[in-house]
Amino acid sequence: MAQKIVVDPITRIEGHLRIEAVVENGKITDAWSSSTMFRGVERILQGRDPRDAWYFTQRFCGVCTTVHSIASIRAVENALNIKIPFNAEMIRNLIIGIQLVQDHVIHFYHLHALDWVDIVSALKADPKKTAALQQSISPWKYSSETYFKGVQDKVAAFAKTGRLGPFGNAYWGHPAYKLPPEANLMAVAHYLEALNLQKEIIKVHAILGSKNPHPQTFLVGGMSIPVDPTSQNALNADKIAMINKYFAMAKEFVEQVYIPDVLAVAPFYLEWAKIGTGHKNYLSYGEFPEGQNGFPNDLWFSSGVILNGDLSKVLPVAQEKITEYVTHSWYEYTGGDDKAKHPYEGEQIWKYTGPKPPYEYLETDKKYSWVKAPRYDDKSMEVGPLARMLVGYAKGHKEIKETVDAVLKKLGVGPEVLFSTLGRTAARAIETLIVVNRLPKWVGMLVANIKTGDLAIHNGEKWDPEHWPQTAKGYGWHEAPRGALGHWIVIEDKKIKNYQAVVPSTWNASPRDAKGVRGQYEESLIGTPIADPKKPLEILRTIHSFDPCLACAVHVYDEKGELQSKVKVL
Repeated sequence: MAQKIVVDPITRIEGHLRIEAVVENGKITDAWSSSTMFRGVERILQGRDPRDAWYFTQRFCGVCTTVHSIASIRAVENALNIKIPFNAEMIRNLIIGIQLVQDHVIHFYHLHALDWVDIVSALKADPKKTAALQQSISPWKYSSETYFKGVQDKVAAFAKTGRLGPFGNAYWGHPAYKLPPEANLMAVAHYLEALNLQKEIIKVHAILGSKNPHPQTFLVGGMSIPVDPTSQNALNADKIAMINKYFAMAKEFVEQVYIPDVLAVAPFYLEWAKIGTGHKNYLSYGEFPEGQNGFPNDLWFSSGVILNGDLSKVLPVAQEKITEYVTHSWYEYTGGDDKAKHPYEGEQIWKYTGPKPPYEYLETDKKYSWVKAPRYDDKSMEVGPLARMLVGYAKGHKEIKETVDAVLKKLGVGPEVLFSTLGRTAARAIETLIVVNRLPKWVGMLVANIKTGDLAIHNGEKWDPEHWPQTAKGYGWHEAPRGALGHWIVIEDKKIKNYQAVVPSTWNASPRDAKGVRGQYEESLIGTPIADPKKPLEILRTIHSFDPCLACAVHVYDEKGELQSKVKVL
């Protein structure tokens, strides 16, 4: 007998996400993804100076700040045909590279690991056996029996308080948990270590960006940070040394904790290499320019499109093939809701016609989400670390291919397992390892190009609006930790006429389009086994493997540009 279940809200994500699913004979047969939160930024940008857009777009989200800065700036640079200095590209690589590493560590340990790790079980572990387990998988410095006993005592004391915070609403003891108590205790210890690591390594943003999470040194045309090895007020030798120290700290943790943990946990959950497949269409814009020609040229991570899981062919990305539907989104398009629009012509006019809370179910045959439905060449695409690693693997990227092959060999599986929930989790870890090892090279490339007194900004006349064309439009792409991020801008009379952002979670969390094709979250849940419909842990595993950020995915004001809702926190 079919049963409809609801998970609302999905926790351990950014933003508000609701999943409705039909379970029949112990498996999901249909699913709907809905963002139940709305907010507005694109409309606010209209009429403003394009050079200021990046500072506003940071506020799309309280987590994904740096990524919107760089995408916005690249959009304006593309529209005005501004080429930035090599130093600026390297500084940008360092800023976005360390954020990727920090973001992936946070995701695995603090957002996703609890789908696989039973904290309650850790209280039953033998600290001596846990120490032996740790020593068998890596030379991590914290591996003694005393250390793990201390962690266990800390968790026990925390549990006795009754104030469990983020651990209070969970499915502890669920039959889908398979790790032995010792592995659970080791994972809990690393959860706590990752909390400390992530706050340390992101200090690179304070050095290069003046602050985190909202960096201040981005600028249309480059970076507003002087590069001078002799000045205390510039990027000098001392600051380079500090940056390298944090990179070394990140590398140690990734190599000795993160990667070994993934390899230790995965064998207990290999059935998840066949669950969460989705449409098997993947999109990557490419990232990390390393040549003198600047973005989007000479990219270390390649751009490309893979269709139907065919790794023998990678298609080039054509921005004109990107469109968005609002057929099942709480928006209205001029000219009809069943027609897809390119971001240059995109609109953010909304008209909520759905059920008024509280309600049991969404009207899924009508409009049911604040997220639009992006499509590439009219196809639903997955974006994120898995897409990047698959594109790189298919195109023969040296580091990606070697690392992916090594992980597959270690697990005793083939490349087909990558199209799955487990594949997404493994791809994120692989990418972290590859990027953390690349960071010192970008430091070296920057240092080799430094000349005393150099500024990492474009000093040409294109900064001055008097030299701009009457109309201009451009797009800026960035491979954010969560996936392909694009900003599109239309400039008229030196001001922003239209601005649209198509973010990773808009791609992945999209509702159905005009043809009824599911978004990636929805499609990936089909066939997922559910042991207990009242405790659908399995839904969390697949949805969390995408690392949702619904705050980024939804941006809306009403048709008059007026505030429609205000929340006061007391």
